[in-house]
Amino acid sequence: MRESYLKRWLRDTLGIFNLELKNILNDGGVMIILIVAGFFYPILYNFVYKNGILEETPVAVVDNADCSDTRRMIREMDATREIDIAFECVSMEEAKELFRQRKVNGIIYFPADFGDRLAYKETATFSIYADMSSFLYYKNVLMGSNFVMLHEVNQIKIERYAFDGLTDVQADQAVNTVLYEDVNPYNRAFSYSIFLLSAILMLIIQQVMFYGMSISVGTMREENRSFASLPDSLKGRGVGRAVIGRGAVYWLIFMIIGIYVTTIVPAMFGFPQRGDFQDIMVLLCIFVTVCVFFCMAWSTMVTRRESVFILFLFMSPVCVFLTGFSWPVSAFPAFWKWFSYLFPSTFGCQAFINLNTAGANLEIVAPLLRALCIQGVVYFVLACAAVYVENFVLKRKDEIDSAIRNVEDRII
Repeated sequence: MRESYLKRWLRDTLGIFNLELKNILNDGGVMIILIVAGFFYPILYNFVYKNGILEETPVAVVDNADCSDTRRMIREMDATREIDIAFECVSMEEAKELFRQRKVNGIIYFPADFGDRLAYKETATFSIYADMSSFLYYKNVLMGSNFVMLHEVNQIKIERYAFDGLTDVQADQAVNTVLYEDVNPYNRAFSYSIFLLSAILMLIIQQVMFYGMSISVGTMREENRSFASLPDSLKGRGVGRAVIGRGAVYWLIFMIIGIYVTTIVPAMFGFPQRGDFQDIMVLLCIFVTVCVFFCMAWSTMVTRRESVFILFLFMSPVCVFLTGFSWPVSAFPAFWKWFSYLFPSTFGCQAFINLNTAGANLEIVAPLLRALCIQGVVYFVLACAAVYVENFVLKRKDEIDSAIRNVEDRII
């Protein structure tokens, strides 16, 4: 009896698998999403951010103080890799005109009282204006000026201690009480592409799968078909077989896309790959499985295929932010922290960054994998519930239509 049931279960699941695969192959929109977006979107994204390192950003300086301190800071800023002092202007209007002509991407302004404030041991300030048409301009102008500012702060402290009677050695020890060394082993050049795309690559898997599956569901509903229709041989049962049969199609497709995205694409663009291949595959198997059930559960709410593109514009930036790559998760407000737990990408992207970029192992990312497994169980139950409810509604709809027809026949 057990063997007979197992064979029937496998036959039913395979039948649903074949039916879903046929629906995907016959839907041009779904094929475009899966193939074009799945295979070419990662490459396109990498080409857009290929020049993740920008050097010698042209900057205009307005030095109204015209003192030794400002001149020294200007020389030091010009010596950094990030900033190129292209113009020294006599007024802000001149600097703004250069900015409008796109000859500079930033302005550094020293007020007239900058040197006097330093001489009187008061807080001196200078202003930075950056071109926000590209994040790289802002990053370079801010980083270059910050490096110089921190160095100057230490030098000013040493000079003030020396003025108070301390020797150079004593002043240096008073300022640099704790020596530190800045070591950034995973992104030494501060490349924006490595910083961003390590999180984006895993997110692409989730988003492409969701949009592909949602378009398929929306198409079926527009054609008065249902994604949850069970074969007649199941007699209304076999919800688990329907979920696993449909999900297996997407699982196989996106395991191929996932291997391509997590191993081949980083190698093509020279991204750090410090994780073991076996660990990446374990993460990928769990992540793709959870994404399948996640997409099956939420795609049931799609009624029209066009609505998917609205979701694309709205949810993609939110999901990127919730991965925590640009803002520490510990600093999230309580609402956003709990909201981030809805998406597999929250844990999948963090685990991938730790494994592939930082060279961690499965033991270190085990809490993230456990969170993914919990998500998988919850979304599997929700996906089964969605199929069950859909079938229940379809049955009741047929009964209502049948009752209406019987009444109409009697009237006639």
